[in-house]
Amino acid sequence: MAKFIGLIGCPVKHSMSPYFQQAALDYYHFDIRYETWETNPEKLEAMVAGLREPQNLGANVTVPYKEAVLPLLDEVDDLAGSIGAANTIVKRDDRLLGFNTDAHGFIQGLRQEGHFKPEGKRVVVLGAGGVARAVCFALVREKVSSLTIINRTPLRAEILADNLRSYLEESLLDSGGLKLKMELVVLPWQNLTSAGVFAHCHLIVNCTTMGMKHSCYEGKSPLNIEMIPKGALIYDLVYNPYPTPLLQLAQKAGAHVLGGLAMLVYQGAASFELWMGKKAPVDVMLDKARKVLIGGEK
Repeated sequence: MAKFIGLIGCPVKHSMSPYFQQAALDYYHFDIRYETWETNPEKLEAMVAGLREPQNLGANVTVPYKEAVLPLLDEVDDLAGSIGAANTIVKRDDRLLGFNTDAHGFIQGLRQEGHFKPEGKRVVVLGAGGVARAVCFALVREKVSSLTIINRTPLRAEILADNLRSYLEESLLDSGGLKLKMELVVLPWQNLTSAGVFAHCHLIVNCTTMGMKHSCYEGKSPLNIEMIPKGALIYDLVYNPYPTPLLQLAQKAGAHVLGGLAMLVYQGAASFELWMGKKAPVDVMLDKARKVLIGGEK
């Protein structure tokens, strides 16, 4: 009997995950299908409960449910618990376990494709949702010197900042009191136009859906060209279309650019290994994702 893994979110029709995950499953000749499971908010609980059916092995979770899914699971690993968001569900026996592979995927993409080392760098993150939480925790773990979070809802960004401060305090205790110096700032979205917000940063990460294909923000950029500092790396986690409006402006501004496809594939590879217990064929997955996104192959 065929088994299934799916992507839970809304919307999901733009996603590359089914293509590169299916390529990985086919590489090992597994009789498993990876599907998109578009889910309205009122159906989320039933969709997650359905993962307990014998034919289902687990799921990926995307916007807007990475935080909402946590109370629906039997257990959440330490990293996902600290971040407060899960993007991977694994069924083991009859239990649903939650993991966060976004943090790993973000850093792998940053290092492998962006050739960027975060330690000691000044970073601005746009957004404070599930993926932004993973990104911020990953950057704190990588010991950036400064982290500024800008979000439309200031309270959500403040909660994230408080979580990060608590995490830092726990890290200090675990390290025997070794002091970690990091500037942590929260700004409202209106400050995007303020002079100096981006002037000295090394990395800007867009964790919003601005510019995403098939979204209400398609064709839009969170930043104007005047805001983008020359020489900085602009990492847009929106991967479809490529290049996004933000990356097009960044290139014109003389900045370095990195799309979100690498993060998507690296987080997906980590998810694959959790489901299947085998090493993910990352090269196969990256190749398929690029062909679908850039070349139109299905």
